[in-house]
Amino acid sequence: MREQFTMTAKTLFGLEEILVDELSKLGASNIVKGTRMVQFTGNTALLYKANIACRTAIKILIPIHHFKASNENVLYDAVKKIDWSTWIQPNKTFAIDATIASDYFNHSKYIALKTKDAIVDQCREKFGTRPNIELQSPDIRLHIHIHQDDCTISLDSSGTSLHQRGYRKATNIAPINEVLAAGILLLSGWQGQCHFLDPMCGSGTILIEAAMIALNLPANCNRTEFAFERWEDYDNQLFEAVLEECMQQRKPFPYSIQGFDIDISSVHKAKNNIANANLSDVIRVDMNDFFDSKKTQDGELHLLFNPPYDERIGIKTTEFYEDIGNTLKHHYAGTHAWMLTGNLEALKYVGLKPSRKIKVFNGAIEARLLNYEMYAGKKHQ
Repeated sequence: MREQFTMTAKTLFGLEEILVDELSKLGASNIVKGTRMVQFTGNTALLYKANIACRTAIKILIPIHHFKASNENVLYDAVKKIDWSTWIQPNKTFAIDATIASDYFNHSKYIALKTKDAIVDQCREKFGTRPNIELQSPDIRLHIHIHQDDCTISLDSSGTSLHQRGYRKATNIAPINEVLAAGILLLSGWQGQCHFLDPMCGSGTILIEAAMIALNLPANCNRTEFAFERWEDYDNQLFEAVLEECMQQRKPFPYSIQGFDIDISSVHKAKNNIANANLSDVIRVDMNDFFDSKKTQDGELHLLFNPPYDERIGIKTTEFYEDIGNTLKHHYAGTHAWMLTGNLEALKYVGLKPSRKIKVFNGAIEARLLNYEMYAGKKHQ
């Protein structure tokens, strides 16, 4: 698989432009942005690099077959016509994921089952035996995507979602997805250019992603496995060379990265996750109430946080968001303050006018990433 081929990187809504920029910097060509996905062209080295280094990709897929189907029988027949011996041998295990946006099909698990049946039946007819299904760690993972009657089957080179970086062992009630954390940091313009603070850091995900961006560490350098490592044509020497190249691009970072949380349990979880990411020498976390804090760093401060939403963690909305605005206004002059919230109604209580509003989704919750420029002197509100 050394020649150029087409790949699809899946992402979250609102992060497509960021992913386009990431893939361009990695050397991808023929980049085409879609909704929650970016298509691009590259070789095997780029396939490995995209999995290792892309901060805003959820999966890297390789499309292998496209067809039309408007009912389950047509789907089954089309899948069975594909020569699966190229990818799946009877002694191999496989699994299938499905995503559907169609008026013809409405159950992703059923589509995955029909696709599996077609593959198994072909193998049994051809070899007299069948490959087994292994959901947790299969030799080959396939992905079928159906939009109306357009069906695309792809090889999944990533395996488990790329948001599972490998460092987060402990979480809170409502942890932020690592891909979303990296995405909102990049949307906010964070590149490690000044001091950084997350004043409601929870289990530390935003802090860790901020540090990895600042140091230019590849997003998945702590991950233990990618699906492509089980492929017949996996090139371990090439993978190690790509990983080494990515790790050698680490940059110095002369500023501080700090986190607060009012909950001591969260502080302990954040410190453990930071240690798992090998970033304890870069990130400091303290038990502290943001509303009693003030800016202590000289020069500019980049502040980004994901406060609790009252849908998930009980808070007194009016008072809580008023306190956020008052704390920023009175104690954080000279700060680029960014807040992600899924409580859109509560924003009116902040009492500050955002200079930017960006629509994203935190899981199923429609959210906004907002920027409040807290100027030193009289310009802040």
